[in-house]
This record gives sequence, structure tokens and C-alpha cells, in this order.
Amino acid sequence: MRPLRATRAPVIRRTTQPSGPDADFASGERHDTQPKLRLGGVKLFGRKSQRFDPAPSRLSYRIQRWMLTPSIRRGLKYGLPVFAVCAATTLYFSAEDRREAVVAYVNDIKTSIQQRPEFMVNLMAIDGAGTNLSEDIREVVPLDFPISSWDLDAEQIRDTITGLDPVKSATVRIRPGGILQVDVVERQPVVVWRTRSGTELLDETGAHVERIASRKDHAHLPLIAGKGADGHVDEALQLLTTARSLGARVRGLVRIGERRWDLVLDRGQRIMLPTERPVRALEHVLAVNEVQDLLERDVAVVDMRLGQRPTIRMTKAASEDWWGTKTDVSSRQ
Repeated sequence: MRPLRATRAPVIRRTTQPSGPDADFASGERHDTQPKLRLGGVKLFGRKSQRFDPAPSRLSYRIQRWMLTPSIRRGLKYGLPVFAVCAATTLYFSAEDRREAVVAYVNDIKTSIQQRPEFMVNLMAIDGAGTNLSEDIREVVPLDFPISSWDLDAEQIRDTITGLDPVKSATVRIRPGGILQVDVVERQPVVVWRTRSGTELLDETGAHVERIASRKDHAHLPLIAGKGADGHVDEALQLLTTARSLGARVRGLVRIGERRWDLVLDRGQRIMLPTERPVRALEHVLAVNEVQDLLERDVAVVDMRLGQRPTIRMTKAASEDWWGTKTDVSSRQ
């Protein structure tokens, strides 16, 4: 092993610079008055050197920490470019002539695409409607063909067509080949409704189909009359179905006071039905008629409004004959 050599310990010398004006003048140099330490030839500065500390100040430290915040970093990375782009765009479109130029350019592109042949509609086809209804549809949907499919509002056209009284439902679509296809389901009239204002056809829901000039044009349909009868067509159909056994003797139904029905027969006969369960009351009258031929006699009215006490009203001639017969019997006695 090598022998350890003795090392000389550093000598710390404390020196003072000459002070006073004479010393400075004699040496020709400026010396600091602060005492200094020497460590093996290396100067150690005193307390005045602390003002040159390289550590950041408190404000600088806080700014650095603030810049390391994730939200601030994302804002600088994404928000600042977006803000710059928005600002540039706003500045560019602040001029009216530039805005108009851009709008015109976009409209030209849009028009050139919409007017392409594959988007043009050349005619309208209507299926499921009669001649008169087809003419009405073409009248309420005035389209100037050819027209771009981009300018057609199928929902609005469908709503316009279904707004017609004879139309129950409709579908509108554009077929290949530039054809506007309209499929219509017409309302089927089931009854004739006679009112003071005229005669109309109604479907099974009571919806208006069309107005007719004469009852003879639809003699095969049953007749109903009275205010509010259109709101009870389903009940009227049930009564007419129940009265099928009477055949051609049935003339129709009359709505009385918007509350109940009267079944009108030929020879001026009438069956007055109650407000509640009129079908059951009519069935009872028909059952009696089958057993006793009630409606074949001189009966003017069969009043079933009071279910507990049915009433029969005789015709005028039958009443006179009956009173005459009773008078003769009384005179003989």
C-alpha cells in the first residue's frame, strides 16, 4: 500500500484592503471596503453579493407555476388558435361586399347541384282517387313541372291532400324517374245526412265526404237526419243493422234533441227509442212484432223512451173507428 502523504491544510487569511484616500491614490486602484475571505487563493464574497442570487423571484415563480396549469396550457394550445381564426374570420366578413360574394357563391353551388337531372321531378301520378278527386288534388297542389325535388315538401303536400273531405289518408313520395307518386285512400260514404242546409255523405266515422244535390243519387244508402247526427253515425249503423228484418219499410233515423233516435218506417210509423241502450229497446220491439205483428196494425208510434212502460199510439183513423165502435156499444146498452 502506498503511504499516505500529508496534505497541507488550506490557510485562511483575513486581509483588509487599504482604506482612505491616500491608499487609493497611491495604488491607483479602487478597492472595496468590504472584508473578504480567501480560501486557498479563491475569493469568498461578503454579504453584498446576495443581491445577485440566481433564484427566481416570487412573482416569476408564480407566473411559471400558473403557466404549468393544465387549463392554461390547453387554452394556449387550442383556445388561442381558435380565437385567432375567429378574429380573422370576423374581420374578413365585416365587409358587406365580401359577405354577399360568399353567399352568392354558395347559392350558385347549391343551385347547380339541385338542378341536376337526377333530382328533377317531371310529373305527378295519383292512384286510388276518382276523377273528380284527382282534379281537386291537382287544383290544391299546383306544381309547375319540371321542379327540383329539393323544392318539394312531401309532408306539406300530404297535409294539403288529407285536408280534402273525401280523402281518408294519403302518402306522398318521389319515385325513380322523376315521378311524384300520390297514393290516396278515399272515404267510403255509408249514410246520407240530411240537414237544413243540404244533403251530405258521411263515412263510418261521421266525417264529411261530399255534398250531393239529390237523395236519389245515393238511394242505396240509409238516411239519417237531425242536428248532431253526424257525431253518432256508429250508433245509427248499429240500429240500421238491427232493423234489417223490416227490410224496405225502414225510411231512416232522426236524431231528436241531439240525445236520442227515432226509427222512421213507411205508412208514417215511428219507433221512439230511449237515450240509453237504444239497440236493446229496438230488439224488444222487433221481437214483439214477430209474435204479434205489432207494426202491421194501425199503430202510429211505439214509444220506448220509458223502458218500464212502453206506449203505443194508434193512427187517427184507427182511433176514430175505435171511438165509433165504443159509442155504438154504449148506445145499445
